[in-house]
Amino acid sequence: MRRTEAALLAVAVCATGCGYHVAGMSDIMPQTIHTIAIGTFANRSIQYKLAQRLPADIAREFIERTRYKIVTDPKNADAVLDGAVLNFVSYPIIADQATGRATVVQCSAYLKITLTERATGKVLFTRPSFEARERYEISVDPQAYFDESGAGIERLGRDVARDVVTSILEKF
Repeated sequence: MRRTEAALLAVAVCATGCGYHVAGMSDIMPQTIHTIAIGTFANRSIQYKLAQRLPADIAREFIERTRYKIVTDPKNADAVLDGAVLNFVSYPIIADQATGRATVVQCSAYLKITLTERATGKVLFTRPSFEARERYEISVDPQAYFDESGAGIERLGRDVARDVVTSILEKF
């Protein structure tokens, strides 16, 4: 019995001291941060939809995954998240052999993200060249054509929000 107890104790001690944690569950933010303001994203690209939806997507992700309260006024926040869509490109990656028409399009967005502690001006997180990608299909039949680009932008916004919040929490 003593060996079993000693082995279990050793495993427990090792497991608690190794720094192991479940991805997305860590929070390396300063304890003084309780509220975050997410400003309007600047848009330096030709795609207006993404810059408009990102603040709401990121706010939703923070609310769902963290203890932080999201506020609209930066003066009432402990930290302020600023961002900009620097570039947006989309291009065909797969074409129909018979018609030569594009069937799958890849869109890539390049962003700049900065989280700053309002009281001190200290930059808590910055990513000057954050890249996100999304693919969507295009129907080859003109009669059955459905513009998937809007849904592709929605998925891209959700993916960016998830990646931004994870990166901030993990300081990755």
